[in-house]
Amino acid sequence: MTTTSISRRSVKETALTLAAAVALASATSAVAAHTDSTPVGPLPAGPASTIATQRGELIAVALPHRGAGRVWRIARTFDSHVIRQVGEADIGTAVVLTFKATGKGTTTVRFGLTKGETAEAFESRRVTVRVR
Repeated sequence: MTTTSISRRSVKETALTLAAAVALASATSAVAAHTDSTPVGPLPAGPASTIATQRGELIAVALPHRGAGRVWRIARTFDSHVIRQVGEADIGTAVVLTFKATGKGTTTVRFGLTKGETAEAFESRRVTVRVR
């Protein structure tokens, strides 16, 4: 049996390099996806809610599934210094988007329900997040 000695420093450096590469790839694909999609047009009136939280906490927004090829999209830019999206999943009858509170301030996330990547919004939701 052969034993190989690996220093903790080398493992740590490899892990940090891998984490940086994953973060860069995620950021690049997120920017590419955002710039390639058709902007969402005017939003119809829809429900609004407000969430108050503190830095470091996670926030989840559940939007109801809709049929006929309609999808929920983030319709407007929001302050990524206040929150950033960290996940999205289909759970039961909802699409759940998760955000992390990253800095103090207030921002609003606006969602539009469109047919695929088209501009026309059939429904909307608005969530204002206050981070203290």
